[in-house]
Amino acid sequence: MQCNKGTILDDMDHVVAAVVIDARGTVTGWSEGARLLTGHTAEEAVGRPAAEMLGDALPARFDDVWTGPVVVRHRDGRAVTVTVTACPVLGPGGEPAGLTLTAAPPPATETTLAGHAFQQASMSMSVFDTRQRYLRLNDAACKVMGVPEDVLLGRHFPETVEDATHSRGFNYHLRQVAETGRPVRYESFTGAPSLNREHAWSIEMWPLRDSDGEVGAVALAAFDSSEQYWARRRLALLNEAAASIGTTLDVVRTAEELVELLVPQFADFASVDLLDWVLGADEPPPVPAGEIVLRRVAHGSVTQGTPEAGVHLGDLDIYPSYSPPARALREGRAVLSQAGEPDFVRWIAERDTRTPEGRRHRRGVHSLLAVPLRARGTTLGVAVCIRIADPDDYEADDALFAEELASRAAVCVDNARRFARERTTALALQHSLLPRGLPGQAAVEVAHRYLPSGSTAGIGGDWFDVIPLSGSRVALVVGDVVGHGIPSTATMGRLCMAVRTLADVDLPPDELLTHLDDLVTHLAAYDGGSDDVAELGATCLYAVYDPVTRRLTLAAAGHPAPALVLPDGTTDLVRLTPGPPLGVGGLPFEAVELELPEDTLVALYTDGLIEDRDRDVDRAAAELCSALTAPAATLDALCDTVLKAVLPEEPSDDVALLLARTRALGAEQVATWDVTPDPAHVAATRQAATDRLTAWGLEETAFVTELVVSELVTNAIRYGEPPIQLRLIRDRALICEVSDGSSTSPHLRRAHSDDEGGRGLLLVAQLTQRWGSRQTTRGKTIWCEQSLTPSL
Repeated sequence: MQCNKGTILDDMDHVVAAVVIDARGTVTGWSEGARLLTGHTAEEAVGRPAAEMLGDALPARFDDVWTGPVVVRHRDGRAVTVTVTACPVLGPGGEPAGLTLTAAPPPATETTLAGHAFQQASMSMSVFDTRQRYLRLNDAACKVMGVPEDVLLGRHFPETVEDATHSRGFNYHLRQVAETGRPVRYESFTGAPSLNREHAWSIEMWPLRDSDGEVGAVALAAFDSSEQYWARRRLALLNEAAASIGTTLDVVRTAEELVELLVPQFADFASVDLLDWVLGADEPPPVPAGEIVLRRVAHGSVTQGTPEAGVHLGDLDIYPSYSPPARALREGRAVLSQAGEPDFVRWIAERDTRTPEGRRHRRGVHSLLAVPLRARGTTLGVAVCIRIADPDDYEADDALFAEELASRAAVCVDNARRFARERTTALALQHSLLPRGLPGQAAVEVAHRYLPSGSTAGIGGDWFDVIPLSGSRVALVVGDVVGHGIPSTATMGRLCMAVRTLADVDLPPDELLTHLDDLVTHLAAYDGGSDDVAELGATCLYAVYDPVTRRLTLAAAGHPAPALVLPDGTTDLVRLTPGPPLGVGGLPFEAVELELPEDTLVALYTDGLIEDRDRDVDRAAAELCSALTAPAATLDALCDTVLKAVLPEEPSDDVALLLARTRALGAEQVATWDVTPDPAHVAATRQAATDRLTAWGLEETAFVTELVVSELVTNAIRYGEPPIQLRLIRDRALICEVSDGSSTSPHLRRAHSDDEGGRGLLLVAQLTQRWGSRQTTRGKTIWCEQSLTPSL
């Protein structure tokens, strides 16, 4: 064989050692492999006689090919035995012009302990020259590359791999080590020719120096850290789950967050199906043994449009008993299923039959993982993960990770379910306690709105009420219990009933709040057994409007002042001294009395309307006053206008709004007589009342009214104290009131057969619809009402 001198240097790039000698025996070419073999650099060797460098490696003739083992002298004096092949170089005329010597790599067998350690190391180890060509590989490296060592020796690394990105990074680090002489340690995630999946590698490169300290090669060790890498990835996903799942107390959104976490980091397709009772208010039934019906609440895919899904969002689906989701629910553990398994093939075929449009996308499904969603001992549903494009099948470690992730997600789903159930219960309880249809009365025209909070804190304890009082008066109430949820709603119900009870006694606003404050204090002490009774505190505003006097009397316990809009359009907040919130105890409440023109608008509300963390209260109050003057056809429409103008987009607290437009009873509807405390004047008073009834056109009520007036006036003269006054009010009912200066309240009793008296109040109670008494600043008033509606 003869070699062409023009291609000798190109051919040298792929051998371990190569030397070119001219016809005079002078070295004219010296490869990097020759340097590594002898220790002499090209600068030292080129131009010198070959006999000085190679000794007995030179053949006797230059005109023939020769191969054989020779001993080469190393620069440090060692003798290195190599197999040398000599090939003549021909000149232009075909005459011998020189010689090329190539040295084959030394035998693969190792004789030293260090050589055995290198060759048998469990990690991949390689040696490259300074031009990134293979000089040596151990068995583990050859296994990773998928080819024997002799195929790679002398080849440039990029030629041996297909991943150009990994090749560039790897070459960069090899060059850095060769050029700087500093070791490098880094991590890489890539595949290898012999591996069917990507692996994580911990790679360390370090320089190999000769006796002069020059870098002659680069060694590397690559440790397969895939298990540690995937373990870190799974841990990172769990950490991410803690922050990204359960951000809202919404069942469907929580399921969507789980799917968003799984795709594409853990699955090519994922779905979450829940048992139907989870989305309602029912108690959890046992998991059925056969087919299981689930509702799809979330799914996601790496493919746009999620074509793999066999069920539409919100639809129910029946899972046969052999399917992985049904098995996972029954067994309470993750179920792995791989392509080729009978149940896997059967279930995929069943899905393809029902939704053939997704068959093409499901064709590549090769691994499936179904994991139950269980929280607090209750099974809620199942999450399914599928791999299509990802070549790796799910393994046991993936199942353990999925179970941990599903358990965390299930707790969030269960929290959302419990919150929704409690919110529904609290809202139903609150609506049952709030007035549905306001009672008929003529004192005010009213409209109201209640907006429950949408925050995660839950429903608050806001309430309002309109309570008819005696004498055509009406009580307007708004209140707010501290806290949220069912306990707050239950407390609100107790306070609402307490206010109605105290209002029935007809207490002034400040006295009513004092009694209500005592009640809250006792409730807090009873419920919590704690000295900190303010934990069960509440605020309340109680106002009483009298359409006869057109006076509004009100007192507040830590509650915002109401707004007034006068008929001329003037708006302002009522200036009152708010007492402490209910439950603090020991401090007084002050009442304020205002005289209002007819057609005045009174706006009562809870603090959720104007107070928020990011809002200025004074500015919000000004917005409220401005919104109350907006033109509106009805009070209901005005309620909507006010809420739209004042409330932020997402209120953080409940809101109760009560609007009342005042009316007035004119002189033609009210008749008043001062009564002389003498029984002889009873008949005259009775006659005056009968004459007024005639003027009002109420002659049919005259007989009953005469009896009532006679009994009440006689009792006031006999048992009361001056001054005595009779008042008739023609409203929706005919109201008869007798006032006197005594604070002693009458008691209804049944008289015995031998009693001379004691039958007056019993007679009044039987003749009228209802009756009662109330304390006044000057004594008491006994009143009764007769219906003006004809009996059917």
